[in-house]
Amino acid sequence: MLRGKQKRFLRAKAHHLSPIFQVGKGGVNENMIKQISEALEVRELLKISILQNCDEDKDTVASELVNGTKSELVQIIGNTIVLYKESRENKTINLPS
Repeated sequence: MLRGKQKRFLRAKAHHLSPIFQVGKGGVNENMIKQISEALEVRELLKISILQNCDEDKDTVASELVNGTKSELVQIIGNTIVLYKESRENKTINLPS
């Protein structure tokens, strides 16, 4: 689990990122979870935007993504979800302790 200091650090790093995935009408599916998992392995930190036509609420989408990708939820801000998962091979982010 991430602590407050670590979440603040990750929020600051995520501020400059653009969302690279969008959750729309279809909601979260297996293929999306697989792609996001692969992207997390490479990037460790990413943003996902929830489109207006998404049927599920953002908290549901966030929990499905966190459970599916086994990542940590950094924050939900507006219609954007920020996820973090430590990479096994491409570790670039060193969290404060």
